[in-house]
Amino acid sequence: MRKLPPLHAIRIFDACAQVLNFSVAARDLCLTHGAVSHQIRQLESWIGQPLFVRHAQGVALTPAGQVLHRSAAQALHLLETAGQQLRATPQQETLILAAPGSFLALWLIRRLEHFERGHPALRLQLQTQGDFQDLAAGRIDALVVSARPPWPKGVAAQTLFADRAGPVCAPDWEAPPAQPADLLGQPLLYTLSRRDAWIDWAELHGLDPARLSLTRHFDNLQLMLEAAVAKLGIAIAPQQLVQRELAQGRLVAPLGFSGGPSEFALCMLANRRHDAPLSALCAWMEAQTENPTP
Repeated sequence: MRKLPPLHAIRIFDACAQVLNFSVAARDLCLTHGAVSHQIRQLESWIGQPLFVRHAQGVALTPAGQVLHRSAAQALHLLETAGQQLRATPQQETLILAAPGSFLALWLIRRLEHFERGHPALRLQLQTQGDFQDLAAGRIDALVVSARPPWPKGVAAQTLFADRAGPVCAPDWEAPPAQPADLLGQPLLYTLSRRDAWIDWAELHGLDPARLSLTRHFDNLQLMLEAAVAKLGIAIAPQQLVQRELAQGRLVAPLGFSGGPSEFALCMLANRRHDAPLSALCAWMEAQTENPTP
């Protein structure tokens, strides 16, 4: 516990020390002369020695008063500066957004600086752990999923883009597929979070999934894409999450991308969808889906 002098009296003392006149200080503080004198006497009692010498023209600081005034002036200046800075800084509201790690790393984080620049009063707290139960319990404010409708009761969803996937490989892969059947016998890469991606793609293109050679799996999409760049096999990836690698020429998509019933969607509780922060996030993400390579 700090042993501070009475702070209200310190503020009055500083005003008196600046003008060396109790009446003038009282007018500036909108107080009576008696109230000012009372606070100064209280402070002198706490200090244990006089702070002012009274005379006909006003007052003068004693040596103790001069020491206290220097310290009080510095402390009050620091408080004044900090208060002005805090008042000038808009209060930030935090939104907790949960999403797959691949979506955060390959799509959202690359655009996050743009969001924060346009929404200085909003801060996105990102996490990879979260589901519809967390959304319902209020542990998160919004959730990005790759799934197929219908959505759980009480959930409002905004479609970001179709979950279109396709094979991607290094530009100089020794046997780039020209048709789906060319993938048979080739080493195929997949992620643990999307174990069925190749199966869904094969069925969509009339291939027997049992004939695919699923040779390597990875914890996340980024690792799998790097493995494809290193020519360890052919990966399967969502179109929107591999745009930068395609634009940079690190990977190619020889068979293009095709979609099923799933979509990437931004989900929130229906009764909160018109909250200003969530509305701002929805509008921004909708605009960003039109810009696949930031």
